[in-house]
Amino acid sequence: MNTSIVAIVGRPNVGKSTLFNRLVQRRDAIVDSVSGVTRDRHYGKSDWNGKEFSVIDTGGYAIGSDDIFEEEIRKQVELALEEADLIVFVVDVEQGITPMDTEVAKLLRKVKKPIFLVVNKVDNAMRENDALEFFNLGLGEYYTISSINGSGTGELLDAMAIKMPEPEETDLESEELPRFAIVGRPNAGKSSFINALIGKDRNIVTDIAGTTRDSIDTKYNRFGFDFNLVDTAGIRKKSKVKEDLEFYSVMRAVRTIEYSDVIVLMVDASRGFESQDQNIFWLAEKNKKGVVILINKWDLVEKETNTMRDYEAAVRKEIAPFTDVPIIFTSVLTKQRIFKAIETAVAVFESRKKRIPTSKLNDTMLEIIQQNPPPAIKGKYVKIKYCMQLPTPTPQFAFFANLPQYVKDPYKRFLENKLRDIFDFNGVPIIIYFRQK
Repeated sequence: MNTSIVAIVGRPNVGKSTLFNRLVQRRDAIVDSVSGVTRDRHYGKSDWNGKEFSVIDTGGYAIGSDDIFEEEIRKQVELALEEADLIVFVVDVEQGITPMDTEVAKLLRKVKKPIFLVVNKVDNAMRENDALEFFNLGLGEYYTISSINGSGTGELLDAMAIKMPEPEETDLESEELPRFAIVGRPNAGKSSFINALIGKDRNIVTDIAGTTRDSIDTKYNRFGFDFNLVDTAGIRKKSKVKEDLEFYSVMRAVRTIEYSDVIVLMVDASRGFESQDQNIFWLAEKNKKGVVILINKWDLVEKETNTMRDYEAAVRKEIAPFTDVPIIFTSVLTKQRIFKAIETAVAVFESRKKRIPTSKLNDTMLEIIQQNPPPAIKGKYVKIKYCMQLPTPTPQFAFFANLPQYVKDPYKRFLENKLRDIFDFNGVPIIIYFRQK
């Protein structure tokens, strides 16, 4: 899949986070009227008119002084320009053009990438007239929206989709080596894990968080396995991303996740499964990647009889409803279970590209559906007559029914869990569609 990265830039308090939430259809970013409150997950996944794209909110900082703040905003914009494919520059119709808007526009006029000037908080005809002032930024046409109620965002997305590349046809039988991305928070042991596997210090390993600044590919060909291992910079919480190089690393890691097949999420056992680990897991799931979770540094944890069982249960609770993801307890230092981790990642990769013959799928699933039919709604009974796996790079299934609109999420999850159990899709996202018979 050819995926674009869309960066949302602009000064604080213009509505970047609200627009971000509307684009990714989640309410994840903290939205407040205080400047610079964006603190946590600042990347998400979206699609429009058949085009998938990632959205990065370059977010806010607490203001120390105007000078410091302008410098930080300038760095963020420059990094977004370097790494993103499309730029959405958000301004505020209530405030008009500010000196900081002018500075950002000056940077944007120098780049060759598609720029979308978005005038936010335009929710009446009078404000439409006020928006005319933004022609003075020298960026050409603009889009008026109200990110709070969503007006105008459809037109903006239509225009953005035109500038995005067409989805590439994926050859399911492609011989290209699978890519396994080793991701996680800084200092969780990602580079050490790769070094332990390949038996030499390919990556610099220190106990300073964030040594790896970029994504590094390492070809792995041992014990019958053949694939690319990708070490990524650690993904930090946004409030911890103080220097521009860190932010750049996060953007690279996001792109690495998109272009990998299986995500090996390394968690520092001594720190626990924290919110940023959840963020990375969510991003991998949203990108339809296979996932294996490694709880590393297990040798440092004091153990009692059920320590491992309780720890695993706590992680599964955090990633619900995706509870069938393999979780392996490792110690890179002692090489405990590191080869099991790779075997599991290979198994997840094989599951991700698995094809179930249509006849076998129908024989199995229709019998289950007959024994556990969808609940009737308003006295109407849903009859599912046929199912098939779609010719997509990841497992997606279509079920054909007389009243597909009456099939609710709990029943979809029931079918998904059955598919996972029977056909061994552990660690792999599954998408189920219901279509008119």
